[in-house]
Amino acid sequence: MSTLETPSQLSPELFKKLSPPERAWLQRRAQWLTVARPDQLTPPGNWPIWLALAGRGWGKTRVGAEDVASYGCENAGVRIAVVAPTFADARDTCIEGESGLLAVLPKICIYTWNRSIGELTLFNGTRYKLFSAEEPERLRGPQHHRAWADEVAAWPNPETWDQLSFTLRLGSNPQVVATTTPKPNPLIKRIAKTPGAMITRGNTFENAENLAENALAFYRQRYEGTRLGRQELYAEMLEDVQGALWTADMIDATRMKAPPSELERIVIAVDPSGTSGNGKRTSKSSKRKGSGLEALRNEGRGDDVGIVAAGKGRDGRFYVLEDGSCNLSPEGWARKVLSVYERWDADRIVAERNFGGAMVEAVLRTADKNLPIRMVTASRGKVARAEPVAALYEQGKVSHCGAFNDLEDQMCSMTGAGYVGEGSPDRADALVWALSDLSSQAGFYDISVLG
Repeated sequence: MSTLETPSQLSPELFKKLSPPERAWLQRRAQWLTVARPDQLTPPGNWPIWLALAGRGWGKTRVGAEDVASYGCENAGVRIAVVAPTFADARDTCIEGESGLLAVLPKICIYTWNRSIGELTLFNGTRYKLFSAEEPERLRGPQHHRAWADEVAAWPNPETWDQLSFTLRLGSNPQVVATTTPKPNPLIKRIAKTPGAMITRGNTFENAENLAENALAFYRQRYEGTRLGRQELYAEMLEDVQGALWTADMIDATRMKAPPSELERIVIAVDPSGTSGNGKRTSKSSKRKGSGLEALRNEGRGDDVGIVAAGKGRDGRFYVLEDGSCNLSPEGWARKVLSVYERWDADRIVAERNFGGAMVEAVLRTADKNLPIRMVTASRGKVARAEPVAALYEQGKVSHCGAFNDLEDQMCSMTGAGYVGEGSPDRADALVWALSDLSSQAGFYDISVLG
C-alpha cells in the first residue's frame, strides 16, 4: 500500500480491495486533513529532519503522532522509534495521551500494545518502540526507518540524539520528526543547523479553536510580554540576555531529576512582595493603611512572594529543590511557606525583612509560632547579592532538581547592570537568600557580606 493523501484518490474498486484496517486508516487520515492547519502537515521532500518548534498547546504531540501513524500504516513492516525525555513521557504522552498514537490510530489498526516494555505493533507488522532520552545506550543496536523525537529541548542527555541518528539506517529515506518547545540549548541549535532540515514554527494562539478560553486568557495575563512567554507561547528561540549573571546553558549543565537521598541542611527562603500593586517596590518610608498584619493585608499585590527551597548535600554541592512562589494574601503565603517547610523537613526559614519589617516574621508565626526563622536585611543591591551565588553556578556547584521555568526566567534576566525582566525578581531573590544562607554556613561566603 503506497502513501495516499485521501480515499478520494482511490477508485471505488481499489478502495474495496483494501483490508478493513487500511480502509479505516485512510478514512481517519482524511478527517485529519480536513482539520489540520497547513503547517501541521508533514512537508514533502527528502529532508533528514523536520523540526517543529512551537509553543505550548500548538499541537506538537498531535503532529508527531499523525506523522508516524501515517508512515506506519502506509508502509508495512517498518520500525519506528519514539523518544521522549523519559520513558513515562513517551508512554503517557506520545502513546496514551489525548493526542497520542492510541488516540490517532483506529482501533482496528492496532494489533498489540505492551505498555510495560513500550512496544506498539500494527496490523501490517509495523512496530513502534519507546525510548527514554535518559538512556542513550539503549539506542545502541536497534535500527529504524523513522523516528519521532518529542520535547527534545528537555532531553537530559544530548548524546541520545546522536545515538538515535545512528539508528536511522533502514529504507531509502530515513527521517526524524522532532517536536519541541524551543530552548536556546546547544542541541536544539545544532539540530536547527542540520543541512536540509525543515523547520516549522508556530505559537500557542494559532490553535485557539482547540484550547480553553480561560486557559488562553491566563496565558496572556500571566506571560504576555515576558521572556518566558516569548519562549513557551510564541516559540521564539531566545538567546541569552547580554550580561546575564545566569544563562540557560549554565543551569542546564548541572540539572538533575531528583536530589540526593540525604541532604545535610535544607532552608526555605522567603522574599515577601514589597509592591504597591503597580509592580514597583514600595520604599521603606511608604505609608500604608492600617498597621501590623492589617497593613500587609491592605497593601495591593503586584509581584509574587518568592518561596524557594534549597539544600546542601554531603558532597558539598547545593540543590534547588522547589519554587513554591505564589501571589496570595499574607495568611495564604504563610501557609504555603509552612507547607514547603514541612514537605522538605527543612532546618529553618530565611526571610527578608526589608519590606514589612517585623510584620513578615509575625505573618509567618501565624502559620506556626514555633517556626525557626532567620530574618535577614538586604543592605546591598540585588546584583551585589546575586553575583557570589551566580559564581557557584559557574563553578558547577549548584543543581536544579527539576525545571523551574518562572524562577529560571528571572535568573536569566538578572544582569550586572540590574534586572531587565518584568516586575520584580522575587523568585530569584528568594533563591539568592537560600543559597547565600547555605553557602555561608558551608564557609563559602559570609551572609553579612551578601546582605
